[in-house]
Amino acid sequence: MAEYSAGQAHLDKVAAKAIKEGSTGRSVVHLINGATIRPAPIDWLWDGWLAAGKLHILAGAPGTGKTTLALALAAALTTRGYWPDGSRVRTVGDVLIWSGEDDPTDTLAPRLLACGADMRRVHFVGSVRDGDDHRPFDPASHMPELSDAATRVGNVRLLICDPVVSAVTGDSHKNTEVRRALQPLVDLGHEINAAILGISHFSKGSQGRDPTERVAGSLAFGALARVVLAAAKVQDGDEENAGRRILARTKSNIGPDDGGHYYDLDQVELHHFPGVWASRVQWGEEIEGSAREILAAADAAPASHGTEQVDAKQFLMDLLLLGPVPTKVIRADADGAGYSWATIRRAQKAIGVEAIKDGFGKGGQWMWRLPDTTKALKDTKDVQREDVSTFGDHEHVSDEPDLGDRQRDEDEEVGEWV
Repeated sequence: MAEYSAGQAHLDKVAAKAIKEGSTGRSVVHLINGATIRPAPIDWLWDGWLAAGKLHILAGAPGTGKTTLALALAAALTTRGYWPDGSRVRTVGDVLIWSGEDDPTDTLAPRLLACGADMRRVHFVGSVRDGDDHRPFDPASHMPELSDAATRVGNVRLLICDPVVSAVTGDSHKNTEVRRALQPLVDLGHEINAAILGISHFSKGSQGRDPTERVAGSLAFGALARVVLAAAKVQDGDEENAGRRILARTKSNIGPDDGGHYYDLDQVELHHFPGVWASRVQWGEEIEGSAREILAAADAAPASHGTEQVDAKQFLMDLLLLGPVPTKVIRADADGAGYSWATIRRAQKAIGVEAIKDGFGKGGQWMWRLPDTTKALKDTKDVQREDVSTFGDHEHVSDEPDLGDRQRDEDEEVGEWV
């Protein structure tokens, strides 16, 4: 304790000297002693997905409805509604929207209304008034004015920046310039304790790369953000979900970095504004797995009726015959057997494998199981016959052993072991 006191006294002398020197015109660096910091939990708006005071990036390809997604989240916040996972918004909050692409009158406001927002809690960033002069909002020079405006509103919990690249006045492909340009936005979120949600695009031709690296522009966009989300449209490779869209969590420095949600976009006519149509989000079920796996499955090309898919179904059936298996084990075994996760997911859909969570909270784990082993065996056998028959007009005989014989063999093996 004596050493700490001596060290603290030394720092106090240095600080006093720095303040004295600062009075002569020199700049002073403000140091925060670690002992004065009181640890605090993350202030989550939506657990694991949106955090107050942090920068988030939502990126995706054109047509995925990124802006509508952001507005749907804003609508839930303004009404204390529900997040995509069904959890209730803890406290109602106001939203600031700064858009450089869409008009509030014919696009943003109609979409918010379609999503059920309380428009009294929505505020659009307009021009900046300087005396009698009105100028467009410039993030490089007007962030203090925006902070003052947010303070006057009070209880601002979310700021949407669409697109986030509009906050960068320099070269959006240079790390240093992007970091310097985004820092005032990050500081604003911390100052008013609001989640900052910046919307961006995927780089062209970036399929297959790490999802966070697919964010357009400098890697600094993804690096500076504490949470990165990705939106994608499911291609024809997933026959059951083709045309649907997914929201995946691709990176998080402050919480879980996997999982996602299906969603759909539909058009509705506003009740009190005849002739005004707008898109809204309809949330679907949760998706498990890493963002790379989820996006790979969404981007997959249509599956052929060849032997790979037949073998993948049989592989999955064999793995699950004796009971539920953790998804992590299935992924590892599938990788070892040379199957892509997209192929395994298609096999899962084809034979009706269920995903269940064993346990609660962080200690729980996701498992896959067969809902009815006997029925699933029969269905898989029928599917295999259909797959084989598509190779030609004449009858083909499968080289696969009969599933009934295989089941009996495995039952015998289990019996001998017991």
